[in-house]
Amino acid sequence: MKLSIIVPVYNMSKDNKLQFCMDSLTSQNLEDFEIIAVDDCSTDNSLEILKDYEKRFPGIVRAIHSEVNKHQGGAKNIGIREAQGDWIGFIDADDWIDPDMYRLMLEKADHTGADMVGCDLTLVTEHTYQVSDEIEKNGNASLSGPLDHDRKKQLILDGGRLVVKIYKRATILENKLFFPENIFYEDNAMSNSYLLTASHYEYIEKPWYYYYQHGSSTVHSFSERMCQDRMEAGRIMLSEARRLGFFNEFRSEIEFIFTQLFYVNTLFTYMPCVKPARISFVRKLTREMLETFPDFTKNSYYIDRVNPEEKKLINMACSSAVLFYVYYRLLWGYRGLRKRFGNKK
Repeated sequence: MKLSIIVPVYNMSKDNKLQFCMDSLTSQNLEDFEIIAVDDCSTDNSLEILKDYEKRFPGIVRAIHSEVNKHQGGAKNIGIREAQGDWIGFIDADDWIDPDMYRLMLEKADHTGADMVGCDLTLVTEHTYQVSDEIEKNGNASLSGPLDHDRKKQLILDGGRLVVKIYKRATILENKLFFPENIFYEDNAMSNSYLLTASHYEYIEKPWYYYYQHGSSTVHSFSERMCQDRMEAGRIMLSEARRLGFFNEFRSEIEFIFTQLFYVNTLFTYMPCVKPARISFVRKLTREMLETFPDFTKNSYYIDRVNPEEKKLINMACSSAVLFYVYYRLLWGYRGLRKRFGNKK
């Protein structure tokens, strides 16, 4: 079999999200592929919808029910173990893809000998195949080709999302690239592992993946639990780099990506979004960051890529969690008042 498409599903029946995703997959202009949809203990009728697709598309759609809720990582792992295709692709159950996406990716792999192929995505707020003005690049032309040291450095920094690529199943199994279970941000934990175990990448500058932005998606809801999970994803990312033997070679790049994932994104999500925000959380987060990479603020990528205001606040947090907390609250309180009442004289 050529391709296995793995779809982790949890409570996606509302607003026709799951049906739109599955319709885009069953309409692929491709032969010899399977869709493995793994229901992660949904409490709505998602499983019934998947069973209906299994009946309507025998030999193509496989609906699997997980007896235990393991989050997307666990559902993906079930799909990987069940997959029969030479290639594997992942898609979130509330997103959809162009009908030619996988066919053209596989053709690119056949023509170039690549063992990983990727494209761009477009962010959309409604069910449409109209490409929006918001296109997220998941690479650039210079990344295409055999993955030497410099290209791998670029991939770590700008390789983009896992869902916009296809991967050789043999590479996934040989390197044991299974996702962490029972946490959010499982893709962040494993992204470098998937990117750096490939030997030849081909990037296609086409927005074939439609990334659906809606109020119930993970990117629009945050809690302290999710911040904790993001931190755990960072720890797993480091553990994977050491397990697979590329930590030392790409230490500077990995340090920066860890800093972004574990610390910068967590800190500046936690403070405005989690209520009540606690000084103890900021203190613990900062302490672990400094214990893991004591000189992270001297990293050249950090210096070039983190904006000046965030760097100022981070320096403050590293000096005093209390001072950072009070200053941040005053700063955001002032901005909130200006936004509410306007800049009136």
